[in-house]
Amino acid sequence: MIRQPTSTDARPPEHEPDVTHVRFRHRRHRTLSGPAAGRPRRAEWADAAKGVCIILVVLWHVVVKDYLQIDWHIGVPVPGLWGALGEQFLPLRMPLFFTISGVFAANAVQRPWRVVARGRIAGFLYLYAVWLLIHTAVLAAAPDFPTDRATSALGLLEQLTITPSNLWYLYALALYFTLAKAVRRVSRVLVLAPAAVLSAVAAAGLLDTPGNRAGLYQNLVFFLAGLYLRPQIERWAATATGRRLAVTSGAYVLVLAAMAAVGAQQWFGVWPVVSVVAVAFGVTAAARLGRWPAVSNRLATLGRITLPIYVIHMPVLALLHRLLLGPISGLDQVGQGLLVLGYPVLLTGLVIGVSLAVHRGLLALHARWLFALPGVRRVEAAG
Repeated sequence: MIRQPTSTDARPPEHEPDVTHVRFRHRRHRTLSGPAAGRPRRAEWADAAKGVCIILVVLWHVVVKDYLQIDWHIGVPVPGLWGALGEQFLPLRMPLFFTISGVFAANAVQRPWRVVARGRIAGFLYLYAVWLLIHTAVLAAAPDFPTDRATSALGLLEQLTITPSNLWYLYALALYFTLAKAVRRVSRVLVLAPAAVLSAVAAAGLLDTPGNRAGLYQNLVFFLAGLYLRPQIERWAATATGRRLAVTSGAYVLVLAAMAAVGAQQWFGVWPVVSVVAVAFGVTAAARLGRWPAVSNRLATLGRITLPIYVIHMPVLALLHRLLLGPISGLDQVGQGLLVLGYPVLLTGLVIGVSLAVHRGLLALHARWLFALPGVRRVEAAG
């Protein structure tokens, strides 16, 4: 299996977390999407891509942390098929998330250090620390839920510093912004090349990557690529055609099949190459979704509120897992047969819906400090 973190394994959900003006927003977007509201089309495809990514993040967690833990006794391998399907999106979810985050970090990186340090670096670290404490407390109530959690003061300190938790997307954005700002005057080749090597080394298992450190190492190159190649990526989206969608989707399926056929998941350099193909497909597909506004607009709306989904969905899933595991495992073959195929989709929708409801409730209680560093209006991964 490709070594990929289990957070944004949103979380968002993660994000996590970002896109278009890829924004981690804690309040409702002030404008509606679409030309009539003045939003550029490139922003719409990017938010739609982000919406898809956060759905895939939550779906993956639902599958591996709840669905596959249930005692299914239905006589058909449907659960295994869901697990296999989820694995096919591992090269897409976080690389696409971070690529778009980099695209819209371009303007922010050019701002003065004091602005970047407070609005981006401190903002993301603050959110990471606050929600790490919340996750640690809530997950203690679900000790059998299969996910990383700190069980001691030393473990919590480790997650705060060197081995990030399931919230690693926020931690990664803080580090990536710091690095991008520090090397902004260095030749792009001299920055991208080591980042690509680091990604290949981590994916090949040649580097110690406890917890979610693998995600940090593997995805830096995609954030930097989005940052440095913003014009090319935007042009790629603006000129997306049906033919290109067919070519990129076919290429993605082909490289996934080839990688599986020869067992090349941990061959040096294979994971980054497969992820590049996946990102090319993801950007193309998101751009082409604009032809169906009913779908694209809803995904874009979701893509503009990924932060609450990313930070809240894991505790929600953990509590639902504790509630549902026993009863569903105890159903007879007929009862389980009615659930087994659509359960991951239904639970993913429920987890996202509950996460957004919790977010609205917290805002109603004036707990905006849970979604942005006090004194900073919003935390964005955008420029």
